Amino acid sequence: MRGRRLVALGAVVTAAGLVAGCGEIEAPVPSGATVGTSSEVPQPDRAAGVAIPDGRVEHILGRVEQRARELMQSTGIPGMAVAVVYEGKVVYEQGFGVREVGTEQQVGPDTVFQLASLSKPVGATVVARQVAEGPVRWDSPVRQYDPAFALQNPYVSDNVTVGDLYAHRSGLPDHAGDRLEDLGYDRAQVLERLRLLPLSPFRASYDYTNFGLTAAAVSVAASARLDWADLSKRNIYEPLGMAATSSRYADYVAAKDRAVGHVRVDDAYRRAEPGRQPDAQSPAGGVSSSVADMARWMTMVLGDGSFEGRQVVAPEALLPAVSPQAVSSPPGAPDARAGAYGFGFNVGTSAAGRVVLGHSGAFNAGAATALTMIPSADVGIVTLTNAAPIGVPETLNAEFADLVQFGEVREDWGNLYRDAFAQVEAPTGELVGKTPPPAPAPGRPLDSYAGEYGNDYFGPATVTVDGDRLMLTMGPGKVSMPLRHWDGDTFVFTPSGESADPGTVSQARFDGDRLWLEFYDSDGLGTFVR
Repeated sequence: MRGRRLVALGAVVTAAGLVAGCGEIEAPVPSGATVGTSSEVPQPDRAAGVAIPDGRVEHILGRVEQRARELMQSTGIPGMAVAVVYEGKVVYEQGFGVREVGTEQQVGPDTVFQLASLSKPVGATVVARQVAEGPVRWDSPVRQYDPAFALQNPYVSDNVTVGDLYAHRSGLPDHAGDRLEDLGYDRAQVLERLRLLPLSPFRASYDYTNFGLTAAAVSVAASARLDWADLSKRNIYEPLGMAATSSRYADYVAAKDRAVGHVRVDDAYRRAEPGRQPDAQSPAGGVSSSVADMARWMTMVLGDGSFEGRQVVAPEALLPAVSPQAVSSPPGAPDARAGAYGFGFNVGTSAAGRVVLGHSGAFNAGAATALTMIPSADVGIVTLTNAAPIGVPETLNAEFADLVQFGEVREDWGNLYRDAFAQVEAPTGELVGKTPPPAPAPGRPLDSYAGEYGNDYFGPATVTVDGDRLMLTMGPGKVSMPLRHWDGDTFVFTPSGESADPGTVSQARFDGDRLWLEFYDSDGLGTFVR
C-alpha cells in the first residue's frame, strides 16, 4: 500500500469477516469429532452455520450492479470495475465510469488498474507455486536464498522465514521502509536499511509491512534466478492467461486500456500527479491487472489451485497461505471475532460460520481495491477503482458477502467503512489543526540552521537558505520541503510521498547541531546530527 495502514480497519471488518485485518484463529476440533478428507465421514470443522439456498448468487447479481452504480453516484469516484466468480465460472463482469476524468474513455472488464496491496495475495500464489516446485518452503530462512539479508537482531536475521515475512510476524515495525521509498531510495537500498530498525518480539507480534514481505519475495525469486516480475509472469500470469497483468510499473503505464489514479480536490476528482510508482515494493503493491484477469486468478484460488482442469498451484502449497498464521487484531471482547492473517491473505470467519478470504489495497495517489472470497460457497468478488481510498470497494464486497450468506445486507457498511477510512487516512502531527502562536518567539538567523544533518537510516537531511525561508532536502530523490517558522527554533513542513496522508503537518525542531523531524520519528529514528 503504500500497502497502506488498512489493517487498522480491523475493528470494522472483523464483524464482516471480510478484508483487511479480519479473521479468526482456527478452533480446536471438539473431542470425539471425526475429521477427514473423505466426503463419507463427518467434517464438523468445515460445516457452515448458515445454509445458502440454491440460486441465491445468481439472484443477487442485479443487486450488485445496482449498488455499484449507487456508490459511483453517491461518492463521485471516476471509475470502477467488478467481477464475480461462482462455481468455477465468471458470472458477472462490468465496468462503470471513466478511466480518466475529462475523457469519455469507459471502464470495462479489461481495463487495467493498479492493485496496490491486492498484490500481496497474488504474490503469495507466486510463492506457493515455487514452494510446490521446490526447493523453497514457506519455512525456509530468507538467508538461505539471500545471504545478505539482515535485521537488527542476529538470531532473527538467521531464522526469519519466507512465511514469517509474508505473515508480518518478523518484528519489523509497521510499514517499515515505506518512508525511505517516498524519499527515492530503491528496493535494494530500502532492504539494506531494514537492519537499522528496532524489532518487536519475533513471531509474537504483528505489524504490517510492505518491504518485509518484499524481502521474502525477492529471496524466492533469487532462488529461481529470476527477477520477481519475471517469476510472477512464469508462475501465475501466463498459466492463467492473465495477459493484462504485470508486476512492472512500465507495463501498467504502457497499457492502452488503463485507469489512471485520481485524488479528490475540493469537490471534484482530479488526475493524481505524479502517479504512484511502486516498483520498489512490487511484490507487496506493484501488480496491475483487470477484473477479467483477477477473475481467473480467483477461480484458481477457489479451485484449490486448479484452473480449467490444470493444477497450477499444488493444494498443499496453497493451503498455508490461506490459513491463519498470525493474529492481526486481537478481539476486544470475549464474544468478538479476532483478526488473522495468512501468508498474504486475510483469513476470517464470518457471522455465518464461513471462512472468508480477502484483502484490501489503496494508494493515496488514486487506487482503492478489494477482493473477497468465500471458499465454502465457491464464490468471490473483486472490485477495483481509480480513486483514493474512502471505502467504496470494501462496502460493495461486504454487502455482496452479506447477500450471499444471509440474503440481506445486515450492516450499514457504507458508513462503517467511511468512518474507518476517515480515521486511517487522517492527517498526523501534533500541530494538525492548530494555529501558529500569535506572538511567536523569534528564531535565529536562517543561515545558522543551514547545513547537512546526518542520519544512518534516512541518510542526510540538507537544510539550505532559499531567499527568506529554509528548505529541507532529503533522500536520493532530492525531495524538497519548505520549512515555515512556527515558534523559536521550531519550524513546520508538509511531508511528501505516499506515507503522508493529506493535511499532515510535521515539526522540524533545531537544537544546536541536532535536528528532530517529527514525521520521520515514528520508530525513534527521527534525529539528525550536523
